[in-house]
Amino acid sequence: MTKTTPSKLAMVPFVSVDDMMKIVNTIGPAKMIAEIAAYIEADFLRWEQFDKTPRVAAHSDEGVIELMPTSDGETYGFKYVNGHPANMARGFQTVTAFGVLARVDNGYPVLLSEMTVLTALRTAATSAVAAKYLAPKGATTMAMIGNGAQCEFQALAFQEVIGIDTVRLYDIDPDATAKAARNLEGTGLRVITCASAQEAVTGAEIITTCTADKQYATILTDNMVGAGQHINAIGGDCPGKTELHRDILLRSDIFVEYPPQTRIEGEIQQLDDDHPVTELWKVIAGKVEGRRDAAQITLFDSVGFATEDFSALRYVRDQLEGTGHFTLLDMLADPDDPRDLFGMVKRAS
Repeated sequence: MTKTTPSKLAMVPFVSVDDMMKIVNTIGPAKMIAEIAAYIEADFLRWEQFDKTPRVAAHSDEGVIELMPTSDGETYGFKYVNGHPANMARGFQTVTAFGVLARVDNGYPVLLSEMTVLTALRTAATSAVAAKYLAPKGATTMAMIGNGAQCEFQALAFQEVIGIDTVRLYDIDPDATAKAARNLEGTGLRVITCASAQEAVTGAEIITTCTADKQYATILTDNMVGAGQHINAIGGDCPGKTELHRDILLRSDIFVEYPPQTRIEGEIQQLDDDHPVTELWKVIAGKVEGRRDAAQITLFDSVGFATEDFSALRYVRDQLEGTGHFTLLDMLADPDDPRDLFGMVKRAS
């Protein structure tokens, strides 16, 4: 007997870009970010269950292509992602991505999803999770330096999870700032456009830096950061790419996702390998303190880690039945006899 239709196990749910946008708009961007944040926080609480490794990167003069794998012993996940800062000038996205979840027991994939949009959501969600434990209590204002593709997601995340009501925008490209201000209309946020990074950080309890240039840059100088501020540094995410002056790092308590990766890619690549840092999961789990007092400068040196992508994919998988925004792909060979793959091909002729 030859199968004329694929079995259920051979069909893999696929979430396209169009599907993902429909999911986001069905749930609402701010609510979806907050819900992904809850998944990320839950997975940080079981951090020790995960297989962890720095992302596997292929670097070039133009950018980087990376694989980010992890597993909790039951489900395996990975993300393919690129980072090409020059792409924007050539009409391409700086970052694109897709991801997969699979069963560990038989290796079969159970979800294939776009992750360009989803990465923006999970990056913002991770920032909000960190700020929940590290930012000054009652913070109302965030400076957003770098107003590109991530900007609005970050603003919504901090509004929804942290409760900010004001965002101060600055980008070296005024068109990027105008775009962000336009997109944030109607969100309830007070949006202030600024003429310099120095102006943007004035009066802000939280500073988020998110710039794209692949170089050692100084987006924040030491004199721009004062006592009690929380810095959410998310733009420095590969070797040779930083945003903060080294002296800021020396004044801050630094929190990271996975030190072996962050020491290669994050702001702390500027420091000695033995410079003390605190793993964020330990703060969330209550093993160490996060923010101790009002004068403390906290720095979340975020480079993005595979468990966060795993959390985001896990969240999307849980939304499929309720939203219906996916397609089943005939993606796995499914012969009647697992030993007779050639026979399946031959019979199809």
